[in-house]
Amino acid sequence: MATYIILSQLAHDTVRDPKDFRKVAEEVAERIKKQCPKVAWKHSWATLGRFDVVDVVESDDLSQVERAALIIRGHGHAHTQTMVATPWKEFLDKL
Repeated sequence: MATYIILSQLAHDTVRDPKDFRKVAEEVAERIKKQCPKVAWKHSWATLGRFDVVDVVESDDLSQVERAALIIRGHGHAHTQTMVATPWKEFLDKL
């Protein structure tokens, strides 16, 4: 199963009140759960800096990871970057 990192930068007008972000996050999570059943969410972090959210997911279906990123973009009002991630030891062993 491949690991992917989805970096999200929220649009400045995603919500008017920060308290409302919880509802948007729950709606996005529910859509992804229904539309991308082959994507397993492993971790999510709120971060300070260029990206607001870092998500780590696993899937054997790249098209579903792509769909999840599009849901975050569209419904979550965010810009995303998605990267495949290889565990460091596994990367070194391939050299």
